[in-house]
Amino acid sequence: MMNIDNILKLVQSGDLDIAEAKRLLEEGLSGAHTAPAGRPETAVQAGRTPEQSAIDKTVLDSKEDAGQQSAGERPMRRKAAFLSLSEDAVDDSLGYAQLDLSRPARTGFPEVIYGESKSAEQIAAIFERLAAHTDRVLATRVDADKAAYVAERIPGVKHHPEARALTWLRSGEAAPDGGSYVVVVCAGTSDVPVAEEAAVTAECLGSRVERVYDVGVAGIHRLFRRLPVIRGASAVVVVAGMEGALASVLGGLVAVPVIAVPTSVGYGASFQGIAALLSMLNACAPGISVVNIDNGFGAGYNAALIHQNGTKRDEK
Repeated sequence: MMNIDNILKLVQSGDLDIAEAKRLLEEGLSGAHTAPAGRPETAVQAGRTPEQSAIDKTVLDSKEDAGQQSAGERPMRRKAAFLSLSEDAVDDSLGYAQLDLSRPARTGFPEVIYGESKSAEQIAAIFERLAAHTDRVLATRVDADKAAYVAERIPGVKHHPEARALTWLRSGEAAPDGGSYVVVVCAGTSDVPVAEEAAVTAECLGSRVERVYDVGVAGIHRLFRRLPVIRGASAVVVVAGMEGALASVLGGLVAVPVIAVPTSVGYGASFQGIAALLSMLNACAPGISVVNIDNGFGAGYNAALIHQNGTKRDEK
């Protein structure tokens, strides 16, 4: 266990993430607060000891100093510090999940919760634990009832009904308004739920997103009107069902990576998205990669990686 002075110096220099500093400091305290049985605690709801409250204030006071380093230096220094202190950080205290706390240091982004087959209680508990260790949390495929349960228990959670997603940002701030961006394009209004999953994912991971919806090939003149904004993006996510032709069209019109998402929208011979998937896999336009049927999350994640790695290179 490092002493408090060393930890605070790392925070002030930008070498250590704020949330991880709090965790390291709190581990050194005796008698950590225990949540009531059957009800996980949040950082806001938990009963704080005087020592823990002092830690909160000291770490937050250090945040301004840490922010004075250049944006390009902080992530790399933070990553090196995190890996040296916590190479294999795992929280297995819930019993049914092993939370990968060191994932932001390895991959740049925190672990994401897939909510489809989890109970509302499980999603809430995992959400709270992740929020204690990172600056953003994303849960996908969360239905309305589960979303209401989680939002009621965790302050600051935002529900995105069309995307079926929950997001939480420690700062409470959205992605920046200016600069580079990702664009999400969808063929028809029926494809919007998958497109929104992609857009919300990229936004939660820190990318600005522009949306261009209902521009499918049945009325392709609608697409041409929006080409300037599409061509200005760092990466393009294209969401389409039926025959999935929109990805091929855009692949021949832009000079950036195109991430194609087949959807399960269509009549019988579309085979719940298989027809669109095969069309996209067989596209003759170069520069197209394809994710699984209805996988807006995977496309949004990949687009955010492309966008943010390109931004880092531009800043050097």
